[in-house]
Amino acid sequence: MSRIARQLSFIFASALFVGVLVATAQAKDKVKVGFIGPLTGGVSANGLGGRNSADLAVKLRNADAKAKYEYELVVLDDECKPNVAVQVATKMAADKEIVAAATHYCSATAIATVDVYHKFGFPIIVWGAVLPDITYRAKYAEVHRVNGTMINQNDANAELISKIGFKNVAVIHDTTDYGKGHNEYFSKAFAKLGGKIVGTFGVTADQQDFTAELTQIKALNPEVIYFGGLTPIGVRIRSQMDKLGIKAVFDGTSGIVSDAFIQGLGPLAEGSLAFREGAPTEKLPGGKFFMENYAAQKYDNPPEAYGAFSFAAMDLILDSIEKVGPDRKKVIEELTNVKERDSIVGKVTFDDNGQNTVAVITKYVVQDGKFVEWDDSEYATGKRKLPGQR
Repeated sequence: MSRIARQLSFIFASALFVGVLVATAQAKDKVKVGFIGPLTGGVSANGLGGRNSADLAVKLRNADAKAKYEYELVVLDDECKPNVAVQVATKMAADKEIVAAATHYCSATAIATVDVYHKFGFPIIVWGAVLPDITYRAKYAEVHRVNGTMINQNDANAELISKIGFKNVAVIHDTTDYGKGHNEYFSKAFAKLGGKIVGTFGVTADQQDFTAELTQIKALNPEVIYFGGLTPIGVRIRSQMDKLGIKAVFDGTSGIVSDAFIQGLGPLAEGSLAFREGAPTEKLPGGKFFMENYAAQKYDNPPEAYGAFSFAAMDLILDSIEKVGPDRKKVIEELTNVKERDSIVGKVTFDDNGQNTVAVITKYVVQDGKFVEWDDSEYATGKRKLPGQR
């Protein structure tokens, strides 16, 4: 080998060695965080939107040169089924490499898993489920929730129904904890305002035919049919109302605030009411930032109604790990102390139960193929009449 060749070889080797040292110095410890939601089944649109939103929070954090760690997102599907949720929650919580997780859109899965998270000392932030008992029943330090509860939703729902002038309502609810909770809180709120529940009907989560229940409801002649359940059943009930010639306003919960509800019904979705905690995504403090970054990733599915909450939940988890390190106990303690914390959904404060109080409730109505705020709609001004309104 010539002298020049030896010198070039030495220079190349030295540069390579220096490069390795720099890369080693810049390498960050990898930390795993989790996401659980319904990625398959009837409400998968919401789960996929939530997953993408949590993924976005992780990607943005990994792109931040100031971040102390490199994060890896572990995703599991709970199918919106309690038994499946317990299995995947156990699998995730038992994996000690996973520090914390954003979990559950469905209330039935969220309430079924809280004991698992407590048993394993695994910190989670619920990103979409609204049953109050998730945070209020056991008061587990491991369990937090960034979105609000169905109590707030149903107070606003009953208030609007009464304000419009409706006095008689029939209730259909699924028989999961989610549906039973909505029935309880709406019925109480409506009764306080002088309204009358003319009939209450429980249906199973996989029921296809509602002819028996709707035939009885038709005989009761309610002005409104209140539905406490999720999109797939809501689509079937509204369709069968039309086939039976039932003239009543369809009034749903946050469980139908989904593009899939409108897609499943087409023109029949028009005039359906729904209520959800928090402002519309575009009106959230970080709504523009979130939507622009979400669009830039070119995900196959939209974020849906609770995507911003999933992002906020994951972002809070990452903030906590950055501050106290990838230690479950320390993360739990840090989340317990979250007060007036800025997030894209607004200020977050976890109370003694781990519940973030979301004071704003958005009233929605389907107008021209999309959910719009009631106050901005032509129904609110009287220009249009709700389908089924007498």
